[in-house]
Amino acid sequence: QVQLVDSGGGLVQAGGSLRLSCASSGRAFSTYVMGWFRQAPGKEREFVASISWTGTYTNYTASVKGRFTISRDNAKNTQYLQMNSLEPEDTAIYYCAAAARPWSSGDYRRFAFYNYWGQGTQVTVSS
Repeated sequence: QVQLVDSGGGLVQAGGSLRLSCASSGRAFSTYVMGWFRQAPGKEREFVASISWTGTYTNYTASVKGRFTISRDNAKNTQYLQMNSLEPEDTAIYYCAAAARPWSSGDYRRFAFYNYWGQGTQVTVSS
């Protein structure tokens, strides 16, 4: 069983930065596609970013391209989401996700692609 622990959220002013972390307890971390999703109040959970096993491939939702960077450190069983130029619209609970499958095996932008989820970390951006 894989456990994911999200951390790094907080309150920040618009234009500021935060770095989220997701630590995995699983031994096979390097074989998981990793992703970040977010859910704002009253809205559906939405895809933010994903990264392939070795970090060769990444993908972002349009609204965060150029501002957010997803990365991973397989030696530390940890993935990251660096968030810069934050906007009030980025306010949400951010969830880490892991998929025990290849990058090309399906649509990594979909909720159903992932097997494991973190507990979420709150990000609040004030205007």
